[in-house]
Amino acid sequence: MAIQLGDEAPDFTAETTEGTINFHQYLGDGWGILFSHPADFTPVCTTELGRVAGLKPEFDKRNTKVIAISVDPLEKHEAWAQDIEDVTGNKLNYPLIADPERTVANLYGMIHPNANDTMTVRSVFVVGPDKKVKLTLTYPAATGRDFNEILRVIDSLQLTAKHKVATPADWRQGEDVIITTAVSNEEAAERFPGYETVKPYLRKTQQPA
Repeated sequence: MAIQLGDEAPDFTAETTEGTINFHQYLGDGWGILFSHPADFTPVCTTELGRVAGLKPEFDKRNTKVIAISVDPLEKHEAWAQDIEDVTGNKLNYPLIADPERTVANLYGMIHPNANDTMTVRSVFVVGPDKKVKLTLTYPAATGRDFNEILRVIDSLQLTAKHKVATPADWRQGEDVIITTAVSNEEAAERFPGYETVKPYLRKTQQPA
């Protein structure tokens, strides 16, 4: 059964390029991203893993740990890590799970039988501090992921988890947000003084701190 938003992210213990890791323990009380790759030494994945390594300070600022997975064994990962650095200039600085038995891939429904019954699709799972799945994305094998968009989504998830707001289309950090419909006008005036009513159901306010 596919993992749905709000489900608890399945826990697992696996071998990685940084030793044996228990997923929930690795995340601790912060946010996490688990993202999969069809196989080692694949061109798009090489660029993606290097890109995430370059963005790690941005994930760190958001108290978000990243962990990747490929169905190849650990010894191939270690050789691939050098290619990733050669191609992107970024050294692998987060764990890459070795999943040759496809245990984690099957646990998270990453195998796409209609495309290939052994390779994973490019899945992304964002997990909150409560270990619940907050976002899922699935990309086809030929399309590289936009990790700036994933950072944007994390900003939105973290903001909306803290305040009674939602983020509009194309929102970026620091821009105006929408007051949720669960908030009455009286509560809105108290929480968000000076808010703007665009429509009775659409009220805008500055991004709360």
